[in-house]
Amino acid sequence: MSLFATKPIDKILAQAEEGEHKLKRTLGSTQLIALGIGAIIGAGLFSLTGIAAANHAGPAVTLSFVIAAIGCAFAGLCYSEFSTMIPIAGSAYTYSYATMGELMAWIIGWDLVLEYAVGAATVAVSWSRYVVSLANDFGYQIPAAIANSPWATNPDGSSAGGVVNLLAIIVVCAMSTLLMIGIQESARVNTIIVFLKVSVVIVFILFGWAYINKDNYVPYIPENTGTLGYFGLSGVLRAAGVVFFAFIGFDAVSTAAQETKNPQKDMPIGIIGSLAICTVLYVLFAHVLTGIVPFKLLDDAAPVAVAVDRTPYGWLKTAVKMAIIAGYTSVILVMLLGQSRVFFSMSRDGLLPGLFSKVHPKFQTPWLSNLLFMVFVSLFAAFAPIQIVGEMTSIGTLFAFVLVCGGILVMRKKQPDLPRPFKTPLVPLVPILGILFNLALMFGLGKENWTRLLVWLAIGLVIYFTYSRKHSLMRRQ
Repeated sequence: MSLFATKPIDKILAQAEEGEHKLKRTLGSTQLIALGIGAIIGAGLFSLTGIAAANHAGPAVTLSFVIAAIGCAFAGLCYSEFSTMIPIAGSAYTYSYATMGELMAWIIGWDLVLEYAVGAATVAVSWSRYVVSLANDFGYQIPAAIANSPWATNPDGSSAGGVVNLLAIIVVCAMSTLLMIGIQESARVNTIIVFLKVSVVIVFILFGWAYINKDNYVPYIPENTGTLGYFGLSGVLRAAGVVFFAFIGFDAVSTAAQETKNPQKDMPIGIIGSLAICTVLYVLFAHVLTGIVPFKLLDDAAPVAVAVDRTPYGWLKTAVKMAIIAGYTSVILVMLLGQSRVFFSMSRDGLLPGLFSKVHPKFQTPWLSNLLFMVFVSLFAAFAPIQIVGEMTSIGTLFAFVLVCGGILVMRKKQPDLPRPFKTPLVPLVPILGILFNLALMFGLGKENWTRLLVWLAIGLVIYFTYSRKHSLMRRQ
């Protein structure tokens, strides 16, 4: 069998409805939008906005958010077409299998580990830091030994005194247990968390609006310093690359397609709806932030705290910390959901051991997959030097976007008459723009990240040729 032999869509759909591989369909469009917002709004909004404004775009960081959102929208429209054509778990992995063959499907599935598992571990570490900070606000001191890994350091380079990041282990285990109990229960918890963090974002916008100083918007696009990417139009574009990472996560909605009641109708609403809502909130948030504080003063790890200091609402600091913790919690939940569903699909196809696709007889969830990732991600978050590995998350995401956009072009050529409940508009323009935009952002991530990506993919190829290729269900059939 050729390495690039594709899997027929009718077989993919039939396999998804087999008894032992059948997941419970319980999600509606509202819950999918909440899943998307849960994955998107995290610390990116509360930290990257200030950094991008101070170093690259000034008040025009609002335009940078719009540009980044347009790039994500290209990929989102392509994801929407695929998720209605092939409404099963697996996301970009499944789409690649149907369009570009088994080898490419394996590569993208392995690549998604970077986005989901490594991303969840990275966020869990940051979650623990904000919990420590919030506890300090209320007069409680959490020992550094149980809140940091052994390799964690302070800003001055000294050891943070960590032994094991127990807080990170706790949040990963809690979210994994929720996912094992059921997708419906997980979605309800996520919806509550999303309501909390979105409420705080809206409160900041409403309360902060009265303290905007219009002089802070002049000039709206600061003059370029003479170096490409530092203010001016090139700075706005550079900032778009920085704040793009605040949008990562909307694609995780597509991994829940097999657990959606009416995926043909609800998936496009969930993907595009969550992206649109977050874009509006991001632009308004950035507008208020740069209006309250001169943009040069926002180069801070907590720029929102700097802005709150200029208002009489000191309680907002605590509320923002709570929103960040809530945001991180929902991001971890959705990342773990996405990872287990991708491995569920790969296992069902024989590319990974069968335990990854075992469905619990009562809860109808891939509980063993969730259990294994609970152990892996929690240990990774507790001990690994996350600062370096966490940078790999974004390049994995962008690579997935490129393949999904390319897959739309392939499918329109190979199977033009296939039923498409949702059609990506302006094909081939939208997919081509999606490919070019996301490739440009990938090249902007630097040689180190490319090296790590290539090493990771090399490890994946060794596993594919020593195990997956021999056990492939399609090959055996």
